[in-house]
Amino acid sequence: MGISVFKRKIYNELLEWKEKHSDRYAVLVKGARRVGKSTIVKEFARREFKSYILIDFANTSAEIKALFDNTYDLDFFFLQLQQLTHTRLYEKESVIIFDEVQLFPKARQAIKYLVADNRYKYIETGSLLTIKKNTQNILIPSEESKISMYPMDFEEFLWAIGDQVSADTIRTLIQRKMPAGNPMHRSLMRQFRLYMLIGGMPQAVETYLRENNLQLVDKAKREIIDLYEEDFYKIDGTGLAGDIYDSIPASLSSNATRYLFSKAKNGVRGSQIEKILPDLLSSYTVNIAYHSNDPGVGMSLTKNQEKYKLFTSDTGLFITLVFKDKSYTENIIYNKLLTDKIEANLGYVYENIVAQMLAAKGIKLFYYTMKNGSSNHNYEIDFLLPSGDKISPVEVKSGNYRGHKSLDVFCEKFSHRIRDKYVVHTKDYKWENGIHYLPVYMVPFI
Repeated sequence: MGISVFKRKIYNELLEWKEKHSDRYAVLVKGARRVGKSTIVKEFARREFKSYILIDFANTSAEIKALFDNTYDLDFFFLQLQQLTHTRLYEKESVIIFDEVQLFPKARQAIKYLVADNRYKYIETGSLLTIKKNTQNILIPSEESKISMYPMDFEEFLWAIGDQVSADTIRTLIQRKMPAGNPMHRSLMRQFRLYMLIGGMPQAVETYLRENNLQLVDKAKREIIDLYEEDFYKIDGTGLAGDIYDSIPASLSSNATRYLFSKAKNGVRGSQIEKILPDLLSSYTVNIAYHSNDPGVGMSLTKNQEKYKLFTSDTGLFITLVFKDKSYTENIIYNKLLTDKIEANLGYVYENIVAQMLAAKGIKLFYYTMKNGSSNHNYEIDFLLPSGDKISPVEVKSGNYRGHKSLDVFCEKFSHRIRDKYVVHTKDYKWENGIHYLPVYMVPFI
């Protein structure tokens, strides 16, 4: 059975590169492993070029690798490449794909000269691109246009399961500031919960479509997590990177104002984690939200590098991590989550999915906390969205949405900086007292 090729929005970004930038730049598609980079790039090459050569550096011959030892004579280089791959290249009409280019840095360095030659187009895919062993002793080419690829967003998931209606319905509801009404809202929430449980990794979505069994989907997700945790040892041989990833649900569920180092490993210091963090983020398996010390325009200038929260890049994998204490997650647990009947506060799950959806829109994640007088309780704004010359605070609720003291206090303190106010929850849309009460399935469309 062949690999399913799902409709992905990154296809249009690749088209824009081909039409506007491919004469001067290769395109580098970055993203987590198993996110669908190779599949979509191959499909793009097949449909948009007269011919293509795909070199998968995870599974290619020593003879092809040896070609990169000498790229001085490009005429002979291309002659040999065509002979070895049995594929003819056409000037201006063919593309060469370097798949998993991080495994062979010498090929990435050659991009500078290949692009300058201007005979063919070049696409690279990769993960863990910035870790030391993948960049040392090579000159990183400036002739790369970089595109980030994320797990399927909600709209892509709907396309994958054959739902061509719901996304346009949600857009119309937002535009008109209308509630969906009970039957439609229940239907949209069920689709969204299904998305949360399965996640946006193509392997998990394909398993669901083929088997219609969430326990088998869970098995597919565990295989992806196992793969990630093997990769984490490339980042850090002590296993701490994997411990950080595994501990994200526990840290979020503790309702702390920052990522808790102790959830990863007892006695670990912040300095140890901060050495690993850049490479962990470059794996695209983790999203980070920094605390903004002075929320407003240009939050990157006021972020607190030592105070942050971590989220998994895919909430389907997050849910599997939550139940990782068992060798598999039973269908009954998935069914209860799907119908929102499990006896647990799922606020941290909804916080993770909102982080995922905002990151997929290219929004850098920031949050804000402030003390509640002499109380040990803190007021917290889960996310801060840039809105022109102002900001829009977001408070995420999984239960009672009517109480939003944090949002009220924040908006009073920074009233002149506020554009829109959002409470993200699981109920239907409502506009009341200047606040958008937003069902969570609307977040990707705001």
